[in-house]
Amino acid sequence: MTPPPAVRPYRPEDHEALHDICVRTAHNGGDSRPAYRNPEIFPATFATPYAHLEPELVFVLDDGRGQAVGYILGTADTPAFAAAFRDRWLPLVADRFPAPIGPPVTPDEAIIQLLHHPERMVLPELAAYPAHLHIDLLPAWQGQGHGRALMQTFLRALHTRSVPAVHLSMVTTNTPARAFYDRLAFHEIEVPNPGPVTYLGRTTQQLDTGRED
Repeated sequence: MTPPPAVRPYRPEDHEALHDICVRTAHNGGDSRPAYRNPEIFPATFATPYAHLEPELVFVLDDGRGQAVGYILGTADTPAFAAAFRDRWLPLVADRFPAPIGPPVTPDEAIIQLLHHPERMVLPELAAYPAHLHIDLLPAWQGQGHGRALMQTFLRALHTRSVPAVHLSMVTTNTPARAFYDRLAFHEIEVPNPGPVTYLGRTTQQLDTGRED
């Protein structure tokens, strides 16, 4: 009998699944492959650096057969992570994704610019929320309570490290994602000129139980 899906710590053999999940959910929650020439830029910017730099804060949803079908990942200390990203991660991938010359003119270049500017993560308005996170689930696994379970695990890990609060950024037009975060008691953080994203934050206290997300 196959065990039920469960959240567990990331393992090195989950690397390909982490990469695939990111690509298939990166475009406003949907598949990035039809919209980008090289969607590999998404995991290189938003997923695999966390597994490389802070693997102890990467958790996956295991489908019960050992396959990761969702993840939550992040950092406990955003300024320190941004520095490590530049010093230890960017040299590993910069040759594959060279920085655009001048302002970005394509969707790919817009993400590549984010890759090459990790200091964008550090904003004074977010100082009270030192941790940040990314969470993604393959579509077939959404709406069944797994997102809440992933979030609960991540918040618990931060809380045990005495991290008081966490933030995230999301594309403002992704209304299903906003509804999910609202149910998890995230609130909007005012950031001047945020562009196409909205910043949300909450404490690392545990979530209310009994609701599915």
